Amino acid sequence: MQTIRKHLRYVSLFMAIMMAFGSVWATSASAGVVGTGELLTEQRADLDRQSLLDMLERDEVKDKLAEMGVSQEQVEQRIQNLTPQELSSFEQQLAEAPVGEDVVGIIVLFLLVFIITDMLCATNIFSFINCIR
Repeated sequence: MQTIRKHLRYVSLFMAIMMAFGSVWATSASAGVVGTGELLTEQRADLDRQSLLDMLERDEVKDKLAEMGVSQEQVEQRIQNLTPQELSSFEQQLAEAPVGEDVVGIIVLFLLVFIITDMLCATNIFSFINCIR
C-alpha cells in the first residue's frame, strides 16, 4: 500500500505541474457579434454565385464561350473571385434583362469582367488589352 501511495504522489505532482503549464499558455476565446445584415449578405452572395455557376452549365453558354475562346474554368474562377456587390449588381442586371437576351447578356457581362481584370493586370486573357499599370 505504501508503494502505491509513493507513486501516486509523483503522478499527482507531475499532473499538477502539467496543469499549471497548460493554464499559463492557454488563451481565452473571444467571440464577436455577427449582425443579421452581414449574415444575409454572405448568404445572398453564395446564392448569387451558385446561380451564376448553374447558368454556366447551359449548353448555349458553353458553346458561346467556346466560340469566344474562353474556358469554362476561367469563368468559374472569375465568378468565385467576384465581390458580393459585383454579384448583386450582376444578378440585378440579369433580372432586368429580357428573356431572349439572357444568354447573350451573360456572355457580354463575362467579357466585360474579363476586359476589366485584364486592364487591372489581374489576368492576361486577351492579348490586345494593355495593362493600366
